[in-house]
Amino acid sequence: MTKIDYLVVGAGFFGSTFARIMTDKGKKCLVIDKREHIGGNCYTEKKFDIDVHKYGPHIFHTNNEDVWNFVNQFSDFNRYTHTCKANYKHKLYSVPINLNTLNQLWGVVSPQMAKELIEEKRLNTSDPSNLEDWILSQVGEEIYRLLIKGYTEKQWGRPPRELPASIIKRLPIRFTYNDNYFDDLYQGIPIDGYTYLFENMLDGIDLELGVDYISNRNYYDKIAKKVVYTGPIDEFFSNMYGSLEWRSLRFEQRVFNVDNYQGTSIVNYTHRDIPYTRIVEHKHFTNIKCGVTVISKEYPQEYKKGREKYYPILNKKNLELYAKYKEKIDKNKYIFGGRLAEYRYYDMHQVIGSALKKAYEQND
Repeated sequence: MTKIDYLVVGAGFFGSTFARIMTDKGKKCLVIDKREHIGGNCYTEKKFDIDVHKYGPHIFHTNNEDVWNFVNQFSDFNRYTHTCKANYKHKLYSVPINLNTLNQLWGVVSPQMAKELIEEKRLNTSDPSNLEDWILSQVGEEIYRLLIKGYTEKQWGRPPRELPASIIKRLPIRFTYNDNYFDDLYQGIPIDGYTYLFENMLDGIDLELGVDYISNRNYYDKIAKKVVYTGPIDEFFSNMYGSLEWRSLRFEQRVFNVDNYQGTSIVNYTHRDIPYTRIVEHKHFTNIKCGVTVISKEYPQEYKKGREKYYPILNKKNLELYAKYKEKIDKNKYIFGGRLAEYRYYDMHQVIGSALKKAYEQND
């Protein structure tokens, strides 16, 4: 009954990248997705000529030239370089932490002054393995309270002492006036939106949307030599060991009849009493000129059935549970990839890099 070489479950970056490479190698692929659209969480929809990032902002950045060249086959990218502001009780600060931030806080005007003040304020901890202890050991109590603590508690729904330091280590601490969020060589946003990019990436590849693989697994497994699975790994195994924990998001979208709402693409709200973590103004990603604007407020929430899974909670319990599921994968039949299937906090370029690697490893 086998009809295709690869069934690809999920039309996000991992699945679409894998399907593109294998199709170009002469293999027959079928891509399916339970949503009614392609692009996964990178999906964008047009409103007033503005590309609205429906599932939260996606800023492309990478140092990997192969990944950059790959995505540029399917869309032109602009030169968007991400900067961000943090709002704490109506005062704005530059993030990630840099000399602009320290000048706003303490009036410092040189790297030496900043280093001396940081050294005075940081707390010595013997084993800064959790998020709170690590950031306190780097910058001290004041910066932690203003810029980190409230945002983290809202985002993760847990005390920062219960979270791994790896979460906060992703953000740089700089003693320069560099406000850029990322240091990567290649950065930008597809000028026609991510959906356009995915349409080009999947051009000529069979596609079925609104299809639930788990409910139709017997059929789909029979028609494919191999299955590329990008869904939740615990759901693949019917949650036999229990469910992996995730954080989810709720978005509140509004349209305003002004050409500019907040002056930048993203403002983080770090005070605990404000329920949302950030406001995204989508038109700034591609510098659209029009008399209206679309914003999204992001409200973190616990994951439960029916919500989207966004951020894996990478504590000891969940990592051990994931390891048990990973051991059960039949690698002769299935290829697992992406955030959900690998239970990892991937950036887009990392997902693409992983998909390229796994596709080029296929020898059948």
